[in-house]
Amino acid sequence: MNKGQQTTTSDLTETAETPSPARGKWSIAEITEKLIAEPDQTPEDIAHFLKVHSFARLIAELEGLDADTKEILEVTAILHDISCPLCREKYGNTNGARQEAESAPLIRAFLTGSGYPKEFIDRVVYLVTHHHTYKDIHGMDYQILVEADFLVNAGESAKYRKLLPEMRERVFRTESGRRLLEEIYPE
Repeated sequence: MNKGQQTTTSDLTETAETPSPARGKWSIAEITEKLIAEPDQTPEDIAHFLKVHSFARLIAELEGLDADTKEILEVTAILHDISCPLCREKYGNTNGARQEAESAPLIRAFLTGSGYPKEFIDRVVYLVTHHHTYKDIHGMDYQILVEADFLVNAGESAKYRKLLPEMRERVFRTESGRRLLEEIYPE
């Protein structure tokens, strides 16, 4: 910028649509803000994905997850219910299987221009399209996502609280996730 040129706010800030040139990709904060700004996201949707993201990040840090896998997990935790508004409109509910079926094109469209490589986006798509599938869990990102989402779902729905014994026995595998489950929902 030349001396004497006026600086505007837009010169100093970046939008979610424009990745930082230094980073080359959107930050977690930019992805979060972009999803919050989506017109079909309800306050309940936003509160839910923020809580899941918080638990996912906490478990990842407690488990010592590597930075690359943690970034995939965090993006996934934010976007994991991206299809809920569509499912409510199309089917009248947010059934997990329907969420999984409807999510892939929404995630790919949302992350267009994000600067993330195809492999990264493919993993996010895989995780989101399986986050209600509690068998054949492969990878710490998948395991932590399932645990974080269940911790939040159990607090929001009696239907999920009824599943606590089964989830405790069959699904929770990380030491941190198990501790949180016991602390929040003691037997």
